[in-house]
Amino acid sequence: MKKVVMFFLFCEIALVPFAQEVYKNDELTISKLADKTWVVETSDNTTMYILEGEKRAMLIDTGTKCAALDKIVRKITAKPLYVVVTHNHVDHAGNIRYFKEVYMHPADSIVRVTIPFNGKYIWLRDGQIFDLGNRKIEVKWMPGHTPGSIVLLDRNIHACYSGDAFGSGQVWLQLRPHVPMKTYYESCVHMEKIMEKEEITSIYCGHYPYLHRALGLQYIIDMKNLAKCISDGDNIDVKPYPYSNNVDISSKKSVFAKSGSAMIVYDSEHIN
Repeated sequence: MKKVVMFFLFCEIALVPFAQEVYKNDELTISKLADKTWVVETSDNTTMYILEGEKRAMLIDTGTKCAALDKIVRKITAKPLYVVVTHNHVDHAGNIRYFKEVYMHPADSIVRVTIPFNGKYIWLRDGQIFDLGNRKIEVKWMPGHTPGSIVLLDRNIHACYSGDAFGSGQVWLQLRPHVPMKTYYESCVHMEKIMEKEEITSIYCGHYPYLHRALGLQYIIDMKNLAKCISDGDNIDVKPYPYSNNVDISSKKSVFAKSGSAMIVYDSEHIN
């Protein structure tokens, strides 16, 4: 009982902002989230994370408007660097050109994007572990937002870096290629179980500037329940969603539904 109580206490604590700014230029701000853990927020609201272990470091996502991103990262760490993108959208993989090797899930190779890159893709697999030296980061495949969306577990600080797999207050599932709502529901179920079993209390999302805080377990539960309602065809309040019409891989008939802390944007003609 004590362990359960403490776990949910930590979930509440995870919602409190605590980032401390360490570097800033016209395009981005880097702040320290925890020991050897930094968040990079760009002027156009994209997000990256820098992690450091005793032997290696990791850059999670590469943002968009970030000149000389490789040199910027070196202001934080000089250790050999893994570069991992959570999914193949330009706001998360837009600056991969600055690196020779980039890790990505192979299921996202079918996502239609135009991102300059002359380097090498290294395909990720579910359960893959990156050993940074006294800090191990594990890949978990969470299809929904894209076919190859992943999250990265960081058990050292009870955290997860989720990209857009579960959104940043709302998740976009209206994008092509479409992933069935049932698949996204299963990803939510999987994430809920991981959080409970592994005591992951902080989800650091793919667009941190919109929240300036971590998301917790209740957010995933709300997403799970809403995804099931949509997948099962339950009678829920659905409204048109106009804000993605300028995204070329987005459905032009997007709708959204809300429940609790969750909001899902989707194509009503491509649910399952």
